[in-house]
Amino acid sequence: MSESRAQDAASDLGPGSRRRTWAELLAGRAERQRQGLGRGHKLQESAVRLLRRHLNLSDLLLEVEGSACKTLCLNQLMDPEASADLSGSFIGSALRDQASRLGVPVAVLSSRTVASSIVQICASSGEPSPRVLLNAEQRKKMSSLLEVAQYLLAHSMFSRFSFCQELWEVQNSLLLEAVWRLHVQNIVSLQELLESHADTRATVAWLFRDLCLLCEQMEVSTQHTDIARAMLSDFVQLFVLRGFQKNSGLRSVEPAQMAQLAMDVLQRMLMFTLEALATELQDESPAYRAVKSWFGVFCGHTYGAAVSTDAPKRFFSHTLTQVLTHKPVLRVSDAVQMQRDWSFAKTHPLLTSLYRRLFAVLRPEELVGHLQEVLETHEVNWRHVLSCVSTLVICLPEAQQLVKDWVARLLARAFESCDLDSMVTAFLVVRQAALEGPSVFPPYSDWFQASFGSTRGFHSGSKKTLVFLFKFLSDLVPFEAPRYMQVHILHPPLVPSKYRSLLTDYVTLAKTRLADLKVSVENMGLYEDLSSARDITEPHSQAHQDVEKAVAVFEHTGKVPVAVMEASIFRRPYYVSHFLPALLTPRVLPRTPDSRVALIESLRRADKIPLSLYSTYCQACSTVEEKKPEHAAAGVKAEAGGCAEEPLGPLAAALRELRAAMTDPSQYDGQVVERGELALLGCAG
Repeated sequence: MSESRAQDAASDLGPGSRRRTWAELLAGRAERQRQGLGRGHKLQESAVRLLRRHLNLSDLLLEVEGSACKTLCLNQLMDPEASADLSGSFIGSALRDQASRLGVPVAVLSSRTVASSIVQICASSGEPSPRVLLNAEQRKKMSSLLEVAQYLLAHSMFSRFSFCQELWEVQNSLLLEAVWRLHVQNIVSLQELLESHADTRATVAWLFRDLCLLCEQMEVSTQHTDIARAMLSDFVQLFVLRGFQKNSGLRSVEPAQMAQLAMDVLQRMLMFTLEALATELQDESPAYRAVKSWFGVFCGHTYGAAVSTDAPKRFFSHTLTQVLTHKPVLRVSDAVQMQRDWSFAKTHPLLTSLYRRLFAVLRPEELVGHLQEVLETHEVNWRHVLSCVSTLVICLPEAQQLVKDWVARLLARAFESCDLDSMVTAFLVVRQAALEGPSVFPPYSDWFQASFGSTRGFHSGSKKTLVFLFKFLSDLVPFEAPRYMQVHILHPPLVPSKYRSLLTDYVTLAKTRLADLKVSVENMGLYEDLSSARDITEPHSQAHQDVEKAVAVFEHTGKVPVAVMEASIFRRPYYVSHFLPALLTPRVLPRTPDSRVALIESLRRADKIPLSLYSTYCQACSTVEEKKPEHAAAGVKAEAGGCAEEPLGPLAAALRELRAAMTDPSQYDGQVVERGELALLGCAG
């Protein structure tokens, strides 16, 4: 019979099949048994975890003793005066007896009892919600309760796991300070508590809500400020350590769940603050206080010795990246039009304070390198990028040269491969830095002339690079501020004569655009402030500013400023029609020639002042002198001797002679003018 069964089994095997030996069959059976044992063990562990998470101790106590046990808590401990005579051993003994009578582990009963008491303490304030801080009475009760919990823990009568599960059941009734005090008193650490909750998303939402409230309430009352700062510092230390620490002292790699939770909380807090900054924040509003308090965590002393130096550095670098790439909705054309509103002075003080705190941890070389990397690998928020550049060159003088070198590298790369992205970045960065003034960065006109105004310019390599430059400038014209087009026209790139048409085409386009905007090329002053909000400046008001700056430069150097000499040649209409009249404004001349008088004399000797304009100025000065009050003239007479005896004296005679010569040009004698000017200066002296 057995032989026939074996034959039947063998006949069932298909062609090419091989019967397995007894050894193979037994080996397979043993392997299945081992796998079964392993699966059974894992199944048992899963069942225990499931029971622990879903065990409802309240229902169990109700089954055993009825509704009276539902209110079981350490009522006496909630009143510090009533519990003064109760020792931890007495309370532990009472809990042990109660657990024995109920048939539950004493550690489980103690954990639930303490958790229930914490909830009652948090609800006992009677103050309006939402809150995250305890009041003085609640802190007193909490301190007494935690002393008992420490005794229970030291005598193995307290289950941290059960306690955490009980807290998560009532998490919406807990105040954040109560949770923090459990951490400070070593009852259960923040990490252990957070890791014990299976729903990471719910934990992140709870932490985010309470941290926002903590930041809002931090500055409201000085009574709680120190406690709130300590709480925020401890939470941030934990999140930075677990989210950005590669190798901690406890374990080589942090659990992925905790690391992700830490990253998510920090990310949500940063996004909240950036969203708040995008609105019109009112000073001392709850949102303003929350942003200010959260930005306060970006300080070195926040982390102390609890976090190694590399974790905050990675955290700060990550934060800077998040700021620079937050909602990259602005296009390059928007940045070209709006960047004047993103200077250091116009950026929200809270955002510049964040930049400065991030700069304190990262070296200037790292910051510039990080900016470069982010711009090359991400879509960016141009407003944040350019305001960061302004803050960088203002707050870190050593970064100014680094930015110049970076821009030079960008231009070299742009013209080497006609890379439009590098070209755009270079122009935006250099314009942004130039907005902060000549003490921080060269004026845009100087940079443009130095970069493209000579045969060594980046564009001078070939016709291809010339076409690339002028196409780029032409594409900017519809979005360009008038003053930048004025710079390009007045300080044009150096172009070989055979490619002159490229320049003339651009100049024609730019002038047409300026005409549409009703802006004259000559409206641009010699010392233009490109950071001004106004595009159209009245020529006469700009001319007076130019005169003041030219006189200041002359007083400092003793030479006629280069800008003035260049304007007398290349911008003669503005120079003659606006600058010289502003310089030659009639006035009472000082007794000792000042810098303005000396500048006028230097320009006259260089033939940079037309004779008619100069003579008119001299006549006007004599008229002003004649109209001086008699008492002022008497004072001058008593003090100045010869020239003061007759206020106009030789000056008036020289001016009359000069006027007569100018009336009849055929009688003009250069010596007449010479004598008039010498008399003018001599009397002033």
